[in-house]
Amino acid sequence: MNSRQATENLATFFETLSPQSVGQLQTVYDAQARFKDPFNEVQGLPEIERIFRHMYVALEQPHFVITGQLVDGQQAFLSWEFRFKFKRFDTTTLQAVRGASHVVFNDQGLVTVHRDYWDAAEELYEKLPVVGSLMRWLKKRANT
Repeated sequence: MNSRQATENLATFFETLSPQSVGQLQTVYDAQARFKDPFNEVQGLPEIERIFRHMYVALEQPHFVITGQLVDGQQAFLSWEFRFKFKRFDTTTLQAVRGASHVVFNDQGLVTVHRDYWDAAEELYEKLPVVGSLMRWLKKRANT
């Protein structure tokens, strides 16, 4: 499978991800794929699946919107917005975390490496009640 088609398949998978479809990761990920984001670094489908299942436990209405794709050989970058509502803090406001994923495909078009890049301080911590005040204060102090 060519990388453009594999990237399109992956984008569609994430935009339509649901608690029911998390169990179908093997359609886009290699069994020994590695995944890393600001909070996790794991290898293998069971561990990657655990991370995405937890997302549905911890958050309300989590979903991805793919905003861009760039393919080069066996790798791709996808820019995205991750939208959700908190379950315990501000439960009514739709939140958005903006980031990008670097993925590497094998010859079968399955992801072997997935690394997410996003600023946890700006995109998440600043939105939390107590931590957010501290993060905004630190950011202001660093910029003066």
